[in-house]
Amino acid sequence: MDFAADLFKAADKMRGNLEPSEYKHVALGLIFLKYISDAFEAQHQKLEAQEYADPEDPEEYLAENVFWVPKEARWSYLQANAKRAEIKLENGKKVDIGGLIDNAMEAIEKVPSNERLKGVLPKIYTRPALNKIMLGELIDLFSNILMYDDMDKARDVIGRVYEYCLSSFAANEGKRGGEFLTPRSVVRTLVEILEPYKGRVYDPCCGSGGMFIQSEKFIESHGGRTDDIAIYGQEINNTTYRLAMMNLAVHGIEADIRWNNEGSFHRDEYPDLKADFILANPPFNISDWGGDRLVDDARWKFGRPPAGNANFAWLQHIIHHLAPRGTAGVVLANGSMSSQKSGEGDIRKAMIEADVVEAMVALPGQLFYSTQIPACLWILARNKSANGHRDRRGEILFIDARKQGHMIDRVRREFSSEDIAMIAGAYTNWRAKEPETPYVDIPGFCKSVELETVREHGHVLTPGRYVGVEIIGDDNVPFEEKFEELNQNLMELFRSSVKLQQEIETRFSRIEQDG
Repeated sequence: MDFAADLFKAADKMRGNLEPSEYKHVALGLIFLKYISDAFEAQHQKLEAQEYADPEDPEEYLAENVFWVPKEARWSYLQANAKRAEIKLENGKKVDIGGLIDNAMEAIEKVPSNERLKGVLPKIYTRPALNKIMLGELIDLFSNILMYDDMDKARDVIGRVYEYCLSSFAANEGKRGGEFLTPRSVVRTLVEILEPYKGRVYDPCCGSGGMFIQSEKFIESHGGRTDDIAIYGQEINNTTYRLAMMNLAVHGIEADIRWNNEGSFHRDEYPDLKADFILANPPFNISDWGGDRLVDDARWKFGRPPAGNANFAWLQHIIHHLAPRGTAGVVLANGSMSSQKSGEGDIRKAMIEADVVEAMVALPGQLFYSTQIPACLWILARNKSANGHRDRRGEILFIDARKQGHMIDRVRREFSSEDIAMIAGAYTNWRAKEPETPYVDIPGFCKSVELETVREHGHVLTPGRYVGVEIIGDDNVPFEEKFEELNQNLMELFRSSVKLQQEIETRFSRIEQDG
C-alpha cells in the first residue's frame, strides 16, 4: 500500500491552519479512528455470517482483540456527514464535523471493554483553529486508505502508517520531534543486541512506544511468543503518552504504560520493578531535571548526578531497576563517554569498576530527526556471567559504528539490516558461550578490552580509543610486483620533475633576454 502520498496530502491540507507540531495529533487521531472502525466492521461482517453470534454484542469482539465501536463513531457514519455544516446528535445537540469527531472519541472511551483507551483519544477537533471544511476533506482522504485485510496485516499497515506519520512529522518539527521518537534503525539495533525474548521489559521515558513495538516484532520474527514478555513504561509528556497508548493499541500490544507530570526521577511509577530488559532513549543533556531535590536518593549508588545534566541520573535510575540478571541498552549523547565535569567522570569510573558496563557503541552522526548531537549506546549488565553466556567479567566490548549506515536524504542517515546485523552480531558473538561465529577483534570496528586498559585511559569509554585503525584489505598483488610498479611510478615522477625544472629555467632565460 502506498499511503505516503495520501499522508503528505493530509499534511499539506493542514499546513495553512496549524503549526507543524499540531499536524500529528489531528492526523493520528483520525487514522486511529479509521483503523479501529475498519477492524470492527470486518469482525462485524464475520459475526453476521455466524448463526448464533450477535454482531452488536461488545463481548463478541474481545476474544479477537478488536475494539467495540459504537454506531456514532463508525467511519461510515463520519464519512456520510463529513461535508455537512450541522449534524444533530441523538441527544438533540447540534454539532459540526469537529464536534462529531470529538463525540466519536468520547463514545469509544465510554465502552466498558475499551477501558485501556479511557482518557487517551484526542478530543481536539472542535477547536476554532481547525477548518471544518479541511476536516471533512481529511476524512474523505483517509477513507481511501484501507487499513484492514486480516488482523495481522491490518496491524502491520496501521503500524507503518503510524511510524510514517511520527517520523515525517518529527522531521518537520525541529527540536520537539526528538522528544518522542527514536529512529527505528536505532531501536532495532538495541533490540537485536538485547534480544528481549522473555521477561519484563521497561522503558522509563517511553515516548511513543517504539522500543516496545520493535521488541514484539523481534520476538515474532524469531518464532517466539509475544505473551512471554510483560511491558512497563512511563512518560512525562501527556500528549506523547496518549500517542504511545494509541500506537500500542493499533499494534495489539498489551502494556502497562503510566503517565504523571513529575516524571520517572521524582515520581517513579514502578518503584519496586526489577526488569529483565530495559531499553531507553532519554532526552539528551537535560539541565533542569530537578536533581537538587534528590540529593540523597537511593538510586545514586555510583555517585550523585550533577544538577546541570541528567545523563548519569538516567543511567543510575536504569541500573537501579535492573533485575540481578538483567541487561539494558541506553541511547545517550557522546559526551557521557568522556565528560569529567561536575563529577561525571567519577560516576563513570565507579560504574566501570563495579563492572556494570558491558559494551559501548559509537553511532554515526545524522541518525536523529531533531539533533545533530553525536550519540552512543551504553549496554549495561548487572551480571556479565549470567544467563548461560560467556563470563565476560573484567572486560568491555567497544564497537565503533561511526562508518556504518547510509544517507536516506541529504540530512539524515539510517542503518541498513546489514549494518544492524554487523553491530548486533559482534556483541552476540562476544557474549555467547558457544557462538555460531567465534568472536574476533576487528581493527577499526570492535575490540574486547580488559578493565586495566580502560583504567590506563582514565576510564574514558570512547570506542575510537580502543578499536584501532581499520586494516585495508590485501589486493593479492605480490610484493615484488607492487614494489616494481611503485618504483617505476617514482622514476617517472622524477623525470617529469626534471623536465619541468628545465622548462621553467628556459622560460626565465627568455624573459631575461627580452628584458
